[in-house]
Amino acid sequence: MRFDQVWFRYGRRQQWTLRAVDATVEPGHTVVVLGRNGAGKSTLLQLAAGVLRPVRGAVHGRPAVVGWVPERFPADQPFTAEQYLRRMAEIRGLSDFAVVDRWIERLLLTEHAGTRLADLSKGTAQKVGLAQALLVPPGLLVLDEPWEGLDAVARTLIPQIVAEVTAAGGMVLVSDHRGEITGLPDAIHWTVAESAVDAAQAPPAHPADEVIVEVAVRRADADRAVAGLRAAGHRVLGVRATAGNTAASWPPATGYAEDGPR
Repeated sequence: MRFDQVWFRYGRRQQWTLRAVDATVEPGHTVVVLGRNGAGKSTLLQLAAGVLRPVRGAVHGRPAVVGWVPERFPADQPFTAEQYLRRMAEIRGLSDFAVVDRWIERLLLTEHAGTRLADLSKGTAQKVGLAQALLVPPGLLVLDEPWEGLDAVARTLIPQIVAEVTAAGGMVLVSDHRGEITGLPDAIHWTVAESAVDAAQAPPAHPADEVIVEVAVRRADADRAVAGLRAAGHRVLGVRATAGNTAASWPPATGYAEDGPR
């Protein structure tokens, strides 16, 4: 799938959200879209999924089956979780609802199947949104901040699902403004900044090719520094207090591990 000189803005007299985007996603690959909150990542993903149309340029080669999971699943609908997934299966042309049952079980939605969408927690609603995107194996899976609100068990399923889609020859685009998913195996990194997309970044280096650089920052700047390093495609192995500092390691509650916050 190829972005061919894609420009987009939300109104004729508004500033361009994205300008002259040239980028290609190959079958069997995962692209992690990085950038600060509000940089245009969601807009890029919606253009990829066909939810938005370019003002200029075009998106070529979009697969026939696209799985789209927005950052906020639209839960204000008059269905239970199971009813919604069955309706979506019908729209997809499925008559056998066994696939609905499989995704309900895999995403740990069984106890919520009879709950109205509007009564679900944000994380549970997100899992319903993820399930609907996977009812038919997607040629393109688009995930906008898929970890938002998910519990720890559900979070571990995302890399597995991404790997299954790409192993079947599908493409995955997934956004991340907090740097939580830059470590997905063999992922290619795109960065959105100042209305442009840098799509020339290679997959993360193999550990044998890496060096470790220790950086000291002020405690007050630690959050921003970690986010900036991850947005640039670097792995953050840990955060600790400097020698002689008797304060607890930062951050006090969550800590950081090689793969992100825990």
